[in-house]
Amino acid sequence: MRISKSKIESLLAEYGWTKTVYSEKCGISRQNISTIVLRGTCEPRTAGKLAAGLGVSVSEILDDSQSGA
Repeated sequence: MRISKSKIESLLAEYGWTKTVYSEKCGISRQNISTIVLRGTCEPRTAGKLAAGLGVSVSEILDDSQSGA
């Protein structure tokens, strides 16, 4: 799945969270979060964990620029 770096980083800024705090919330290592966000892709299960950690639906962190692809 293609995820949006800007959407995730915007939510982290809004919540005042570091990637370390975020990693504790979603159960994914900070290093893996950094890699996933930089790469912009992950497995659907991982996208679910990322979204749950932020308290949002998966659709809220997806990269809209790839719609229809």
